[in-house]
Amino acid sequence: MIERKPLLWFLAIAFTISWTLFLMPLALSGRTTSSQQFIRLGLWTLAMWGPGVGAIIATRQFAKQPFSILGLNTLGPKRFYLWALFLPTLLAIAAGVLTVLFGIARFDPELQLVRGSLKNAPGAANLDPWIVISAQAAIAILPAPFFNMLFALGEELGWRGFLLPRLLPLGQWKAIIITGVIWGIWHAPVIVQGENYPGYPIAGIFMMIVFCVLLGIIFGWLYLNTRSPWSVALTHGAVNAVAALPVLFLKPGFNLAFGGTLATFPAWVAMIVFIGWLAASKRLPVQSPGR
Repeated sequence: MIERKPLLWFLAIAFTISWTLFLMPLALSGRTTSSQQFIRLGLWTLAMWGPGVGAIIATRQFAKQPFSILGLNTLGPKRFYLWALFLPTLLAIAAGVLTVLFGIARFDPELQLVRGSLKNAPGAANLDPWIVISAQAAIAILPAPFFNMLFALGEELGWRGFLLPRLLPLGQWKAIIITGVIWGIWHAPVIVQGENYPGYPIAGIFMMIVFCVLLGIIFGWLYLNTRSPWSVALTHGAVNAVAALPVLFLKPGFNLAFGGTLATFPAWVAMIVFIGWLAASKRLPVQSPGR
């Protein structure tokens, strides 16, 4: 049986906090572009903790349950943390390859985007772009996910730590998909401001919902196997770190709303293939959640 009161309060708190912070940059039109970007990044980073705050308040005040039920004191089977750390990189590679195969962009062995950035950086014009890009990729794949995890934990404490388990009476597939839809809608103010799908403020909302449902299925699989928000926070951190890596290897000028990142159609195809493998191999639905 689903308890509606804690769920409704969770959603109200999460959306109120996050959407307020998401929309604040719209009031900064008088500032310089660089300061606007810096302030926007700070506000949007804080907004990631809206669902976490909502989960904590709803759990303690409205569900009358201990804080420990959110699973922060649990890690679960350690092997899933390898999936959490490296699966986003594999999906990003697939997204880049499929972007080229679908004709959305062309592979750029000359690394024009990186070379252009180095020319504008003081003292960096003579650096080998392949060394620079290798260093960037190494940082994105290994240390960056752990740093990003601190912020992603705010979202995952809410979406997977609180919301998903409370929707499980509907069945795993329904619970995971509904969580993904809500997660996608939560991003709407960011998408309207041009994030992820530049030039498509309305259609981008629906594209974000598709992306969040597909990614949410993978996150749900990890969560149900570990019953820990830490596993999905690590995956979420890894996704944020490597999402745009393929762009560095593609010729500039293509439409970023349709390829080159984990949020776009080519990556959806890769995620659908992986989800299909999970279902075909009977890994999803999870047979013994949390064991």
